[in-house]
Amino acid sequence: MAKRVSLSGNEAAAFAMKQINPDVVAAYPITPSTEIPQYFSQFVANGEVDTEFVAVESEHSAMSACIGSSAAGARTMTATSSQGLAFMWEMLYIAASMRLPIVMTVANRALSGPLNIHNDHSDSMGARDTGWIQLYSESAQETYDNIMQAIRIAEDPRVSLPVMVCMDGFITSHALESLEVLDNAEVKKFIGEYDPEQFLLNADHPVSLGAMDLPVYYTEHKRQQQAGMDNAKQVILEVAQEYEKLTGRKYSYFEKYDLDDADIAIVVLNSTAGTTKVVVDELRSQGIKAGLLKPRTFRPIPGKEIAEALKDVKAVAVLDKADSFGAYGPLFTEIRNVMFDNKDIKIVNYIFGLGGRDVDTKDIENVYGDLMDIVKTGKVCEVKKYLGIREKGGE
Repeated sequence: MAKRVSLSGNEAAAFAMKQINPDVVAAYPITPSTEIPQYFSQFVANGEVDTEFVAVESEHSAMSACIGSSAAGARTMTATSSQGLAFMWEMLYIAASMRLPIVMTVANRALSGPLNIHNDHSDSMGARDTGWIQLYSESAQETYDNIMQAIRIAEDPRVSLPVMVCMDGFITSHALESLEVLDNAEVKKFIGEYDPEQFLLNADHPVSLGAMDLPVYYTEHKRQQQAGMDNAKQVILEVAQEYEKLTGRKYSYFEKYDLDDADIAIVVLNSTAGTTKVVVDELRSQGIKAGLLKPRTFRPIPGKEIAEALKDVKAVAVLDKADSFGAYGPLFTEIRNVMFDNKDIKIVNYIFGLGGRDVDTKDIENVYGDLMDIVKTGKVCEVKKYLGIREKGGE
């Protein structure tokens, strides 16, 4: 039976890992995800899990060890942030191309340089095309729930891809929240036993993983990866529906907040969605039809579903906590792409919160104010803007 506890995002991630009881966890500490392997190593030391904990010398080695253990047939998990994720870059592609269902929590943090340990999404957004499924979490509760569901999604034979569960570093990872956790027996029943179809230690059916792949087959193998991503969309919904029956908490590709009759809307990931909800409530009390779309699934991108959810909105602002230099923000690029056929909707991009820059309700109110001006005039003067930036002598 579920019980209510107070945990930080990192504690929630580690507690979820404890209940999942993976065969192997290989990790290297990096702020702000350090506490996840730290807490989990205590569970190992206390004999509360059966996991083989592999302490390595770098994040590149951590993902290398995860690849080895997953390829051998072990249920495998890890966690990282920022430069640690960047140091894994080479191995992220290999894990996905080898179709290994590794689950990794990412406490989102800015990338150097300059050196910055605070939150933005430049780390996971940079990894968006590595072949990993990406789920984003507004709160510690969502982090816990997404990790539980990620195991099922990754290990489904229709998918067989690694999953990255993202939460905002420090904002979510270190903040204490009240959340509901499942009973251990419920978790065990929900995730089931891991029974891979193919693995290196299966002597009865030997396979080769990571072999040379020349032009005659490479494209077909990449197409198979895409098929796994395509299949993940249905699996994500199936797992979410089963999880709702167990917990009463509903998940989908995204959350709609006062969106159905909205004239203006913001699209934003993770913890900033909570701030935006406060502003939406205030604007609604004033008779302004504001709404919010909070994506949960970024890879695979649920394009048709997002386009349908936003089809009646007059103006949309997509807020990116990561920049794409020389182009638009990564989330904006995806949203604008799926909305391309709807020429009547005005879409603008705001880069915000880089390196942990605080964004408050006043900033969000300003965005909605800009959207109201766009609806009134029918004009977009500047597609890409930086929210709350100091420049041109202004504050």
